[in-house]
Amino acid sequence: MIQLSKQENTALEKRRLRMWIRMLRTTRAVESRLRDFLREEYDTTLPRFDVMAALYRAEDGLKMSALSKQLLVSNGNVTGIVDRLVADDLIKRVAVKDDRRAVRVCLTQKGRTLFARMAQGHEALLNDLFSPMAEKDLNAMADIFGRLKHMDGDDDFND
Repeated sequence: MIQLSKQENTALEKRRLRMWIRMLRTTRAVESRLRDFLREEYDTTLPRFDVMAALYRAEDGLKMSALSKQLLVSNGNVTGIVDRLVADDLIKRVAVKDDRRAVRVCLTQKGRTLFARMAQGHEALLNDLFSPMAEKDLNAMADIFGRLKHMDGDDDFND
C-alpha cells in the first residue's frame, strides 16, 4: 500500500468529500427531475413508481415484507402506498396459501399497462439526462461504482 504524506492524505480526503457532495447534488437533481416528470405526466409519485416497478419485475407478486425489503423501507411506509394503489385499482392483495397472516401484492392488468407506459417515459427521461455521457464514460462510472459496492451490502450491485 502506498504511504501518503499527511498533507497529501488531507488533500485526498478533501477531494473525496467534494466528490461525495457532487454525487449527492447530481443524484438529487436527477431524482427531482424524475419526481417532476412522474407528477406532471402521470399524476403519481416516485415511491408509487418504485412499488409498481418492484411488482412489475415480480409477476407473481411479492409479500409485503419482501416488497419493503426490496425497496429498503419499513413495512409501515409501504402499507400506505399499497393502500392507495389498491384504491386506484393498480395493484391487488392476494391471500397467501398456507399462511393466513401473509398477503401478496401484485399489479392488476390496469397497473401493468400503466407501469409499462411510465417505465418507457422514465427510461427516455434518464436517457436524455445522461445523453452527454458516452459509452466509455458509462463503463468508467460502472467500474468506479463497482469498487464501492462493499458499502451497499448487496451482492447484486451490478449495472
